[in-house]
Amino acid sequence: MDRIKRSERLGAMAAFLMASPNRIHTLGTFCELFGAAKSTVSEDIELLRASFEAFGQGELTTVAGAAGGVRYRATVSPGQTSAFLRKLADRLSDAGRLLPGGFLYTSDVSSEPETAEMLGRILAMQYYDRSPDLVLTMETKGIPIAMMTARTLGVPLVIARRDSRAYEGSAVKINYIAGGSGERIETMALARRAVTGGQRALIIDDFMKGGGTLRGMVDMMAEFQAEVVGVGVMISTLQPEKKRVAGAKSLMVLTLVDAQQGKVAVVPAEAFR
Repeated sequence: MDRIKRSERLGAMAAFLMASPNRIHTLGTFCELFGAAKSTVSEDIELLRASFEAFGQGELTTVAGAAGGVRYRATVSPGQTSAFLRKLADRLSDAGRLLPGGFLYTSDVSSEPETAEMLGRILAMQYYDRSPDLVLTMETKGIPIAMMTARTLGVPLVIARRDSRAYEGSAVKINYIAGGSGERIETMALARRAVTGGQRALIIDDFMKGGGTLRGMVDMMAEFQAEVVGVGVMISTLQPEKKRVAGAKSLMVLTLVDAQQGKVAVVPAEAFR
């Protein structure tokens, strides 16, 4: 193999780490890949660490121990987070997005790859210290954001459905209260093979009104004897003030819905302003 230049090695290492975030890669992996000594790889990692921090691309941390190595985590600065959420909230505060029943149309926004990736980064940052084993969401609108959160955390995405699928095998089904005022009962199903007892689950969804669907996912994890380490959503409503699930973190808040006057207002949650 021809000798690899440092610039080429740095570019390849950066791409490798960013393609598999929040996972530990041993120095030996890079030594073997590039035919370089550990001291050389260590110097490269320090250069990348400084570059990532300088340009707000994330952080590299060294993990000690026999199974240690280097780990890349995608991060977003408070200033970037605030500016992004303000801009997104302005887009969502368009009266043309109002739907019958006081709902807000957000599917186009949450399905934009760049937007979903940024939302996933911001949500993942809130739960790095909880070390979830999986991200759980409910079909279908929350899937893009949950997928990007799972990717940033380097864990699988698990999707609860409104009914079981034959190709997923046997499933656990529960009933949960849906709707802001609890006016209807719906069913949620999850394949038995999707979650293992003792795993740590992070629940992510696009929208929370009364919190019934999120409560259903919390109860579903109890059926699997899995621990819920957090609940995060893109948007929550100001009312009802008391939700059916406690401690959920919302990136934005729907503060006003006036269908008669054609007014709607979305603002960043207080923690992100």
